Amino acid sequence: MTDTQKPAFRRVMLKISGEALMGNTAFGLHPPTVERIAREVKSVHDLGVEICMVIGGGNIFRGLSGSAQGMERTTADYMGMLATVMNALAMQSALEELGVFTRVISAIPMDQVCEPYIRRRAVRHLEKKRVCIFAAGTGNPYFTTDTAATLRANEMSCEAIFKGTKVDGVYDKDPKKFDDAKRYETITYDEVLQKHLGVMDASAIALARDNSLPIIVFSLDEPGGFRGILAGEGTSTRVHG
Repeated sequence: MTDTQKPAFRRVMLKISGEALMGNTAFGLHPPTVERIAREVKSVHDLGVEICMVIGGGNIFRGLSGSAQGMERTTADYMGMLATVMNALAMQSALEELGVFTRVISAIPMDQVCEPYIRRRAVRHLEKKRVCIFAAGTGNPYFTTDTAATLRANEMSCEAIFKGTKVDGVYDKDPKKFDDAKRYETITYDEVLQKHLGVMDASAIALARDNSLPIIVFSLDEPGGFRGILAGEGTSTRVHG
């Protein structure tokens, strides 16, 4: 995309997993990887696109795996929410190092480190071209960060959700395990639910479907992927009605 071209979307939600911040490490944060993703976000922000972000917490703690090991599910989910705040702060730091003004907005109030979620204030931040990173999920247990991303995308009137993953789209089976896995160019929300394709959890897909919010799945590992996909280039899958 040249600087004179107008981006296809005015305001978007970027959803990435906590594992995306690990790089090649086994857990936690890999600062060079965080910086690389921040540069991707800046390249799109420089086009004038208003950006919301939701980052998972699986690189630090995942509520479902905690509950599977005998921890009470509600407690485990709250711990997972706190992990997302840590990731959001790391991304904020990386973005502001690059000169991008950023706000971390948490569904669980913790005034010393980030803002509480107030919808109208968040919208104003976006209008002022600040990147808004929504942390702590929805603030409720039993809801994933996928659902949080879809909820916030709807509340912020985003035009699409960009889901950055390890693969370049939605496949009929795991492409890392099966050589004959087929990638979908486009697929409907109902097909994703019927085929249990695991793009996002069912609550998130249903919420996107009910509000006609397209989900664009692309590879975060491809350099320049986010900006390229926004320009209609590269490989991705579009989930729509």
